[in-house]
Amino acid sequence: MDIIGDIKRTFKEGSALTRLIYINIGVFLVLKVIGVFFYLAGQPLLLSQWLSVPSVSEALVQRPWTPITYMFLHNGFLHLLFNVLGLYWFGQMFLYHFEGSKLVSVYLLGGLTGAAFYILAYNIFPVFDSMNGLLLGASASVFAVLVALAVYEPDREIHLFFIGKFPLKYVAAFYILLSVIGISASNPGGNIAHLGGAFWGWFYIYQLRKGKDMGAGFVKLLDKIGEWFTGVFKARSNMKVSYKKPPRDDRDYKRQQNVKQDEINNILDKIGTSGYDSLSKQEKELLFKQGKK
Repeated sequence: MDIIGDIKRTFKEGSALTRLIYINIGVFLVLKVIGVFFYLAGQPLLLSQWLSVPSVSEALVQRPWTPITYMFLHNGFLHLLFNVLGLYWFGQMFLYHFEGSKLVSVYLLGGLTGAAFYILAYNIFPVFDSMNGLLLGASASVFAVLVALAVYEPDREIHLFFIGKFPLKYVAAFYILLSVIGISASNPGGNIAHLGGAFWGWFYIYQLRKGKDMGAGFVKLLDKIGEWFTGVFKARSNMKVSYKKPPRDDRDYKRQQNVKQDEINNILDKIGTSGYDSLSKQEKELLFKQGKK
């Protein structure tokens, strides 16, 4: 079973939403596996603290990457589950109206705005003078996607379990109200970050209606960074590359098509005899490409 290969292919071929969900789940699983080794060694795992946004400005200067890493970090399965489900539900509706690059920009910039609200609140309001907190989770980013969608299509109805259908504007307003009330409860920093994400979701759509995509520059920057990393870490292949010559005439074209069809038939026969898992990586790729045509 080529599980790793299948995951790589679905990540590569999947939507921006699929990739965001994969990253959230992947980070969670990797940290949990690392945590097992630390537990067996009798050592505390401090990696989560180095990836979470600290409320103390001095610590933030030492860990400037945390406003990005925190939005993919979760401290428990239920925390991950609710955020991933929210991202999936609202992300699907978001992609109905916008392309994937806009979803990525709203998610990331919503998370960054949530981190900014959190840091400012902990360094401005007197109630937090004696508190040191850590911010982690995708909630602010999910709030940004939800509010952006609610501002763009406020009267769209969604079905809530055991309750019924409600317009998106009321769903978003309800969650924002819960976050405001929750500031004085057990998770003030997280709820303040929710409001930051909600603010960015509203601001993004507000500017987009004016013809300004406030996330376009950020997406271009991410594309350039991705191209740079691809160029640096791309492994050189030792395989000899051969280029197929184009068919010279109709007879040559038919011959090439017959050869390709024979390969597909052989793969299908192999699946019928031994199952899909018996296919090689090259055979799976050929079948996948043929299915897309």
